[in-house]
Amino acid sequence: MTTAFLPGFALGFSLILAIGAQNAFVLRQGIRRAHVFAVCLTCAVSDALLIALGVSSFSVVAEALPWLTPAFRYGGAAFLIVYGAKAFWAAWKGADALAVGRDGVGSLRATILTVLALTWLNPHVYLDTVVLLGSISTQYGENAVWFGAGAVTSSFVFFFSLGYGAQLLAPLFARPRAWQILDVFVGLVMWAIAYKLIFLI
Repeated sequence: MTTAFLPGFALGFSLILAIGAQNAFVLRQGIRRAHVFAVCLTCAVSDALLIALGVSSFSVVAEALPWLTPAFRYGGAAFLIVYGAKAFWAAWKGADALAVGRDGVGSLRATILTVLALTWLNPHVYLDTVVLLGSISTQYGENAVWFGAGAVTSSFVFFFSLGYGAQLLAPLFARPRAWQILDVFVGLVMWAIAYKLIFLI
């Protein structure tokens, strides 16, 4: 179980770690202490649904199309190499500090609609969860469900940690150096997983 759960957790966490529009919104809501639980739960459940779709659909499709698994295996490795390189490049250039606005909090309904749009209208979410995590999960055979469970767990851990830990993280991520360290970490994780996909599986 742990041989599939832990890699799923690590990959899921590293994919979601890069701060994009969705994560910045969660961080802002956390700093404002506005609808934090609802925002975190919406993000985590959305991720869980997409990961479940990827894990279940790829295991079925892989049986019908045997060539698809190695294609996505090497395609996923290529994606991770490029993704990691971008993270290293961002670290080299130096990232900007996250500017967190303190405008109106807004209603719960408006907040949820915003976070749903940031999640479900982002094409990278589908690439990360359905395609990448789904394709890699096929390498774990009958333990693919544990790989998916690890990725789902990482989403819940990440979003609730980000939302409720925002007060502590805000001063840290106001510094560009913190983003550089984060980018290096993301790049290393991505390249390590790409190496495993190419040479060890």
